Amino acid sequence: MNDVAPGQGAGPGQQVFQEHRRLLFSVAYRLLGSAADAEDAVQDAWIRWTAADRSQVADPKAYLTRIVSNLALERLRSTRYKRETYVGPWLPEPILTGGDASDAAVGAESVSMAMLVVLETLSPLERAVFVLKDVFGFSHAEIAEATERSEPAVRQAAHRAREHVQARRPRYGADRARQREVTERFFAATAGGDLNALLELLAPDVTLWTDGGGKVRQALKPVVGADTVAKWFAALGTVTYQGVDPADMRAELVEINGGPGLVFSGAGRVISTVTFDVDADGRIAAIHNVANPDKLGAVATGARYDVGTT
Repeated sequence: MNDVAPGQGAGPGQQVFQEHRRLLFSVAYRLLGSAADAEDAVQDAWIRWTAADRSQVADPKAYLTRIVSNLALERLRSTRYKRETYVGPWLPEPILTGGDASDAAVGAESVSMAMLVVLETLSPLERAVFVLKDVFGFSHAEIAEATERSEPAVRQAAHRAREHVQARRPRYGADRARQREVTERFFAATAGGDLNALLELLAPDVTLWTDGGGKVRQALKPVVGADTVAKWFAALGTVTYQGVDPADMRAELVEINGGPGLVFSGAGRVISTVTFDVDADGRIAAIHNVANPDKLGAVATGARYDVGTT
């Protein structure tokens, strides 16, 4: 992610904004599930910050968080219909990560593809309250000010959101070392087209979610079952995929959204990203495959985002 705040010239206002820029992006990305939209929200926050009477701002962190939260909420409401009419499963825009999200369990889980999918099922207000309270540790009073709601309304939204997330959040239990080991084995099995090795890695009821957005050919419904999913990935090394010959396709093991994942590329472009949810037995319970080219821009740049919670 760009480490320089938008705008011309340096000064106290820019320095303060830069101190909180990482936090602002981290909040906006969790609210929107889109790196491009989060960057736009941060850019708009910078514009509002430069226009503000900063001499009246007692707490720049809270002030900037309020600005970016409201901007993200506005954008989330405006894109809700578009997401509801999306072609096939909607998945978040993946990002390459590093920094605090790699080190803190809360940060890594809250930015994972699986959790962002759960957050997508919340109302915009519930999502904002959950992210600000449970992920970033803001008080109900601070969130009430940030979202321009009463504190009782925020408490109610927090309760509803927490219950909803607890009922739907993934509970897979594998630690990072186990996740990486399983991802490496999956990588090797896919590269070699080893169907038996893939079957050993997949839970019997594994679910594959593919997001092509109607732009590239992908499954329009979740693919369920180890046999079907294993055959889908084993074929990658033998068939032309999105116009790329198998001999020209490359895969790289990287960190995506706080955990190990794969980036497939070929013909000079990123083709897709693949991330995994690994259960306590070391088997892959869910796979998220993003192939919509409109969602691969952040990964294609090679930029790594620090989306920690502090």
